[in-house]
Amino acid sequence: MSTSDIGAQYATGLSRQSIERALTAAGKDVGHLAPADLGPLEDFHTLGRIATGQLAELARVTGADRVLDAGAGIGGTARFLAATYGCQVAAVDLTGEYCETAGWLNKLTGLDDKITVRQADVTDLPFADAAFDVVTSQHVQMNVADKARLYAEARRVLAAGGRLALWDIAAGEPGEIDFPLPWADQPERSHLVSAPRLRAAIEAAGFTVDHWADLTGDAATLMEAVISARAFARAPLGLHAFVPGFAVKAANLTQGLASGRLRVIQAVALAGGAPGPRDGSS
Repeated sequence: MSTSDIGAQYATGLSRQSIERALTAAGKDVGHLAPADLGPLEDFHTLGRIATGQLAELARVTGADRVLDAGAGIGGTARFLAATYGCQVAAVDLTGEYCETAGWLNKLTGLDDKITVRQADVTDLPFADAAFDVVTSQHVQMNVADKARLYAEARRVLAAGGRLALWDIAAGEPGEIDFPLPWADQPERSHLVSAPRLRAAIEAAGFTVDHWADLTGDAATLMEAVISARAFARAPLGLHAFVPGFAVKAANLTQGLASGRLRVIQAVALAGGAPGPRDGSS
């Protein structure tokens, strides 16, 4: 997926304005925001804050860790980790608009001293070898065709023994899935692989899988409850505040999960040995 494709998929030119309107409508004082105020609208992945919290616990994040949030969106995971654990977090995303919005929200919540934001490609990270102890990646690889390069870069920037924490969607049972989806308005922008192929790509990059769980059932149940209650439509704060067509995208995702054609994987992998070459080749 090219930079222009990513921009077409996610950038609207209105993210910051839409989020500011939503915060005001929810009765929040934009000049005095607590990190928790943003919880309902900043987690661009299934199970939201629940998934982020569980993944951080599984990855054993501490305040001493150097953390990279690779594919950070508007920075929800980075802010959660910085606020909860007090760690320093680098956040990268390919969409410039999301990076600008993340930086703005970091300042509003008083976390800009804990988080740095850079516009960057997760397959070509602008960091030195072994620069981090933890890399988090939530619902990112679905937009990345070159899984080998993606995970080679994650391994390169992790110190030996570092943790790669994943919360991702994989292809499931054969069959058509409906578009648009939260990560792809059209099939050409989606790069799903099966869970076994995803795991194989991670292991081939020099990782040992420490935890691997299929949580499709949990994700489908929660999504079905949200869709049936239309809770997101009534609440001012939520992804619908800045994601165009969110209701349809969420419904298609829910159907894909319920049918088993989409799977949700939670994983932690440990970096072993020396990092591979920069280009991800063997």
